Amino acid sequence: MLNALLFDLDGTLADTDALHLLALQQLLQEEEGRDFGHEEFMAHVSGQANANMCRYLFPERSVNEHEAFAERKEQRFRQLSAQLEPMPGLLRLLDFAEQHGIATCVVTNAPRANAEHMLKALGLEQRLHQVLVAEELPRAKPDPLPYLRGLECLRASASAALAFEDSVPGLTAAVGAGIPTFGLATSQHPRTLLEAGAHRVIRDFDDPQLWSEIHHRLGLPA
Repeated sequence: MLNALLFDLDGTLADTDALHLLALQQLLQEEEGRDFGHEEFMAHVSGQANANMCRYLFPERSVNEHEAFAERKEQRFRQLSAQLEPMPGLLRLLDFAEQHGIATCVVTNAPRANAEHMLKALGLEQRLHQVLVAEELPRAKPDPLPYLRGLECLRASASAALAFEDSVPGLTAAVGAGIPTFGLATSQHPRTLLEAGAHRVIRDFDDPQLWSEIHHRLGLPA
């Protein structure tokens, strides 16, 4: 059975890590004269809520200062991402879900403004049934709460759902909610995703492994 698909946003619906890194590098250089590399980004920022990112970057600063920096960073990201391309196979999957009555939801640690901006830039603002953002919930990923709330909104059970994630915090959250989760190898090594609990690792939404599982779940011919 399959009646729900739950998607992370950044790095899953579109490959955006490079733009987030660039936005952060620009701001840190402009405001702090501080260099910030890809390895540090992957270890401490990718997939994390902004609160965690800011605690890592500026442990001595107040929550208000963290929130102000995070907003500047997200504004810069939105400026850099006026146009985005959906991950290969995504539109095919959303069309299939619509044809077969499968509910869809975005579950993201990104702020609401980013989620709305990205979905509009991707032409997807009317394509998903729900959009859940961590800043509107008591706890963000890697806590499973965002995915549990997503299942609740879609009136789905974990066993009848699939999730899609590209980061360790996201996988930790989805797997913690009991959802079989495909890891997208857009930014992390496949081994890292498997060690974080990925059900399978795929390159994009055209991957035959994904479609084989979907057809099996629905009792359709391969």
